[in-house]
Amino acid sequence: LYKLLSPSEYSRPNRVPFNSQGSNPVRVSFVNVNDQSGNGDRLCFNVGRELYFYIYKGVRKAADLSKPIDKRIYKGTQPTCHDFNHLTATAESVSLLVGFSAGQVQLIDPIKKETSKLFNEERLIDKSRVTCVKWVPGSESLFLVAHSSGNMYLYNVEHTCGTTAPHYQLLKQGESFAVHTCKSKSTRNPLLKWTVGEGALNEFAFSPDGKFLACVSQDGFLRVFNFDSVELHGTMKSYFGGLLCVCWSPDGKYIVTGGEDDLVTVWSFVDCRVIARGHGHKSWVSVVAFDPYTTSVEESDPMEFSGSDEDFQDLHFGRDRANSTQSRLSKRNSTDSRPVSVTYRFGSVGQDTQLCLWDLTEDILFPHQPLSRARTHTNVMNATSPPAGSGGTNPGSNGNSITTPGNSVPPPLPRSNSLPHSAVSNAGSKSSVMDGAIASGVSKFATLSLHDRKERHHEKDHKRNHSMGHISSKSSDKLNLVTKTKTDPAKTLGTPLCPRMEDVPLLEPLICKKIAHERLTVLIFLEDCIVTACQEGFICTWARPGKVGLLSSQNQANSPSGTVV
Repeated sequence: LYKLLSPSEYSRPNRVPFNSQGSNPVRVSFVNVNDQSGNGDRLCFNVGRELYFYIYKGVRKAADLSKPIDKRIYKGTQPTCHDFNHLTATAESVSLLVGFSAGQVQLIDPIKKETSKLFNEERLIDKSRVTCVKWVPGSESLFLVAHSSGNMYLYNVEHTCGTTAPHYQLLKQGESFAVHTCKSKSTRNPLLKWTVGEGALNEFAFSPDGKFLACVSQDGFLRVFNFDSVELHGTMKSYFGGLLCVCWSPDGKYIVTGGEDDLVTVWSFVDCRVIARGHGHKSWVSVVAFDPYTTSVEESDPMEFSGSDEDFQDLHFGRDRANSTQSRLSKRNSTDSRPVSVTYRFGSVGQDTQLCLWDLTEDILFPHQPLSRARTHTNVMNATSPPAGSGGTNPGSNGNSITTPGNSVPPPLPRSNSLPHSAVSNAGSKSSVMDGAIASGVSKFATLSLHDRKERHHEKDHKRNHSMGHISSKSSDKLNLVTKTKTDPAKTLGTPLCPRMEDVPLLEPLICKKIAHERLTVLIFLEDCIVTACQEGFICTWARPGKVGLLSSQNQANSPSGTVV
């Protein structure tokens, strides 16, 4: 049960919903300044032309919107994205990069209230909108900026941008990418220019060790580079349309993307292939993020459970303990050196105003079981799915809570996917996949017949979903003209770049819940809560199970609370 803490809602001081038509997505950045009070979290968010910097009190205390540490209003351009340097942050000073719709990047210190530098000021380097800006991991001075032109630039805060347009020299070229160095007598910005794919470069993310860079573009491709050697490690193509967001698993082994095909796609970094797709959203997926606090990779002795019972429940969200033990025992004789128990939790939010939580379990990651057995378990799960709309919500819930189906009685049959599954709420339910748009488990091996039934079910409410599976040669040609890519979508479908829907496991979300009135643009997992934000400019805090704290008892009685299940 994730509880929405209304007193912890951050927004513009007047709390009025922002009329977001035509404006850039609301984004949120966090930093911890390690101050002595134990309340070192700071957050920055942009709404329209405005940028705010607050102390973030999270689940501990109500937000005081009347006292932003810093507030800025811009003319002629809007903030589009931002990123704190976590290495240099102190209670007296933080380095915040802000990207803008007209292409500039500003370095500011919202504590000292200083505007220290403006990059690409004359827009000689790139005139297009900044889509993503991030400090290079482990660096106090290097940062990377992506633009809707499809270019990325590496900057050093110590260097100037020059008074003339930069001249470039080719450093490395590969399939659908080129990297140039800046040719000048004295060192200047940008140090490097990356040209990646066709169309806008929508987002990039550094691997946890900082050595690799994953980029997603409007041409529908995920491209993963070795950042230092500037070499392409692997690629993946979306099922349909552009890819909008990307994230890495905490151990760097998997990448999840989301985009205009309404799917989340899980890609193995080691094997360079799609290992699963997730279907739960009814519109474009705008953010994907792993939950490092629920993700668990354990390499202990198969019969040992680390930590107390309570810790175990926290980590695994009530995964069936006996079943977990069974899966560990089954791996005891395995010659593989892989961990004995693996569960990755990730989330996604979309333009359909829904939050989805997903579990990536060992049966998806290591599909070593006989297919027929796995299908049997899939069918057992589907037969007991709650009907659409129930979503596992508790009776008497006011609709503002999200319940993961984790703490109920486990089903009598051991299931191959070891996912929490609400047997109590499903008692007597006879719904099938046709009735239940949201199954509370994971359909791992999506057989052709299962896929066809899903397609028929979704045809009514979402035509694009239906047409995706049947991209005709005519529509492919049209796509090809628009993106000018060398790869014909019809030719990539059915290849390792873009497997067919029935060729990879199809995940279903643990939960899928409408949590906003406007499209969602932010999803961040913190230790004691989940933070989401929508285009109206409201930043919401959802307390994790058992983490509601004092705020709940003091303030919740007087305000409408919510829960995500």
